[in-house]
Parts: sequence; C-alpha cells; structure tokens
Amino acid sequence: MDTLNVTRMGDQGPTLVFLHGLMGRGKNFTGVAKELSKDFRMVLIDLPNHGESPWTHTFSYTDMAQAVAKEIELDAPVYLLGHSMGGKVAMTLALTQPELVDKLIIEDISPQAGGDMGEFVHLLGTLKKLDLDSLTSRAEAHERIAEDIPNESVRGFLLQNLRRSGDGFEWQPNLNLLFDSLKEIGDFPSIDATYERKVLWMVGENSAYGDPKFLPLVREYFPRAVRLVIRDAGHWLHSEQPQVFVDAVRAFFLAGDD
Repeated sequence: MDTLNVTRMGDQGPTLVFLHGLMGRGKNFTGVAKELSKDFRMVLIDLPNHGESPWTHTFSYTDMAQAVAKEIELDAPVYLLGHSMGGKVAMTLALTQPELVDKLIIEDISPQAGGDMGEFVHLLGTLKKLDLDSLTSRAEAHERIAEDIPNESVRGFLLQNLRRSGDGFEWQPNLNLLFDSLKEIGDFPSIDATYERKVLWMVGENSAYGDPKFLPLVREYFPRAVRLVIRDAGHWLHSEQPQVFVDAVRAFFLAGDD
C-alpha cells in the first residue's frame, strides 16, 4: 500500500497518533490536537480509502493496521487513540505489534465481531443515491439528503467528503468499497493475543457502542482496560464534548504507568 496521508502538529513531548472513524479523516481531530499541542507531538492519519490517503481493492483491519505501523514505526512506541472504525484499527495494531504502542485509548467502540451496521447502511446508502452529475453546490447536497439524514451535524460530517472535480463533484473516500464492506467494518479480526499495557475505553453515555456489557470482551484482549463514561455524549465524543475529551486524553497519557 502507498504511503498514507499524515498531518503533524506540535513539536514537543511524546508522540500521540489519532485514527478517525468511518467516513472521517485525520483533520477531524484538529481542534483536539491544537489543545494538546503543548504536551504532545501529534500525528493525524487519513486511513486507507479516506481523506487524501490511497484507495484499496479490499477492506482489511489487519492491512490497515500494517499501513499505520509503517507510518509510525520511526516514532514508536507511541500513544495511540482510535475512534470507532479507527478504534478497531488501533486495537488490531496494539494486539499484533504491541511494541509500537505505549498506551491506548479506544474511543466508543469494542472488539465485538458482527457489529450492527444498520445505521451506516442507511447513511452511506443515502450518499450513494445522491446524483453528483446534477449537483451544483454543497448547499444543494445538504438540501437533497436532509429528509433522509435530518441531523445537520451528521450531514455536515458526511458531506465534508464531497469534493469539486472539474465542473462537478466527487466523493473523496472510496464510498463504493466502504458501502460494500460494511459487514467487514462491523466485524473484528480473530487475534489470539492480549495487550498488557494501560488502556482507556472511553465511551459516550448515550452511545450503544460503549455498553458495559462489552467490558468483559474488551478485557479479554486488554486486561488493564478501564471504562470511562463521558456524560451528555453519543458516539462522537471528541466533537460533542471536546474539552472533557481533551482533559481525559491528557490525564490518561501523561499519568504514570502504575
């Protein structure tokens, strides 16, 4: 796989790597990274098939983790934070190449196999139905999908991926592959390993992905995992409660290893 697109911020402290979720990009963490720039050297990665990183022909958490490993091996061991799909990439990397990861934050996802992707079938399916050839503006795109996706912030998050191309628009992520791979995205690879260092499982109070019923599964892979619930937050903790999120990230990564 070709080199991934990486944004670096901060010039002092340990290296902190951010991995975004489905249909996201590294720059989604820019606001958080700016708040942490005095404490860490940040690496914001566009995962394969997202942002400005290259496309692939298949979806594989193992391959994605290996691509991330190539980007961070010179900085390793690093602090690693992954949200949703990026959280599964982060977990895969920590379990398969633990020497690269000093501490881990898993943001609102678990290593559950066969996760329910119904919401994303609807969201990505709505995007696929959007006629890009007749589209004249991003505002028009908002209007066209508003009935199917009434939440304005969700629409904005998804439509950040719309890019002008000549006289029209195109999707920057590999939308067709991602839609066709939703079953694989909801799954988790079978890995016979544990990660013995400190792990923070940070979840949203209003999100089903962080249900306490998943804690035993999390601890099967990550025996030292601690569950932290962010109040008044759903799945996108870093955008819904940014200051609480920043404070929790700083406290966890800068704390001792005891």
